[in-house]
Order: sequence, then structure tokens, then C-alpha cells
Amino acid sequence: MKILFFFIGSIACLTLVSSCTDSDAYAKTEENYGEEVEKYAKIYQLPSPYLKALIVLESSGKKPSSTRFEKKIYRELIEVRDGKRVTCQGLRRKDIRGLSNAAIKNLSTSWGPFQLMGYQALKLNVHVKDIRGPESVKWGIKWINDAYGDYLRQGKFEEAFRIHNTGRPHGKTYDSDYVKNGLKHIEHFQSNNP
Repeated sequence: MKILFFFIGSIACLTLVSSCTDSDAYAKTEENYGEEVEKYAKIYQLPSPYLKALIVLESSGKKPSSTRFEKKIYRELIEVRDGKRVTCQGLRRKDIRGLSNAAIKNLSTSWGPFQLMGYQALKLNVHVKDIRGPESVKWGIKWINDAYGDYLRQGKFEEAFRIHNTGRPHGKTYDSDYVKNGLKHIEHFQSNNP
């Protein structure tokens, strides 16, 4: 907890701000997801330090993880469903025809410790509840393996972080420190993973 002291006009205000340090996020990631990550990393032959670093970046190791609704994706998916747009995120009208606005909202929200977008569930041939529920690590790592596992097996971590965040190996991340921080987190987990 940080204590912030500031003035509004001539009135002094004191507030507590919760902060999550890297070491807190590392501990939470290991405690909440470490065992599962190790299990599925072995199955898919993926580096567990990368997967844990990604959890730190995307959810600070929190369980349950928070969600993030993407209004732009929601609007575009509604347009695809309603025949006003051809495609969005690789989905076509036949993929989402008949879905309610609430279902589209679920597809437009990121879920789980890897913050997988709901529409990725369709590509995995599972339900959104699968990527946000107790098997979120399993399905998240399966998606990572399918989407860019070869980059990880080649040790191309910078490209892997960019693919996860932007969909492209050389995409520009919204947070300019995303890749740099991810690489730093990998170093932590590599040094603490004999």
C-alpha cells in the first residue's frame, strides 16, 4: 500500500493506493498458476518462464483475473453479425450469426490470466466459459501454442509478446514497455526455475 498526500485547494487529503510490485505479481503467479503452467508447458513443449511472464504482464498473477471489455471489437462484431461488415478478427457472419448482444459482449472481452479475447474460444472450438473458468490456463496455453508456439520454441520471445498483444510479430504494442517488461519478467522466472 502506498499513502498519497495531496492538497485540493487548501484542504489536505490522504489516500491509500494499492500497488502491485513485480515481486508481488511473481509470487501470485507462482501461487495461483505455477503448477498448471508447468504441466501444460511440458505438454506443448513451451517455455514456462515466458508463460509466467505473460501472466504477470496480463493479470499480475491475480486469481480471479480481471476482465477488459473492448468496445471497438464489440461494435465490429455486431456489424459482422448483422451483415454490415464482412469480417472482424478473422470471424465471419456464419461464425456468429444468431448470437445475442450479451454473447457478442463476451466475445469482445478478455478473460483469464492470459487475457484471451472471448472470440478466441470460437477458434479453439470451446465456449467462452472454458477460457474464463477453471480451465483457463489449459485453454490459454493451447491457444498460445496454436497461435505462436513455434516462435516460443525458437526462443523468439520479443515476437511472441508482440503477437500476443497485437496479433503480429512486429506489431506496435499499446504500452511501449510491454515487451521490455515481459523480457525482464522472463529473466526472473528463468533465474528462479532451476
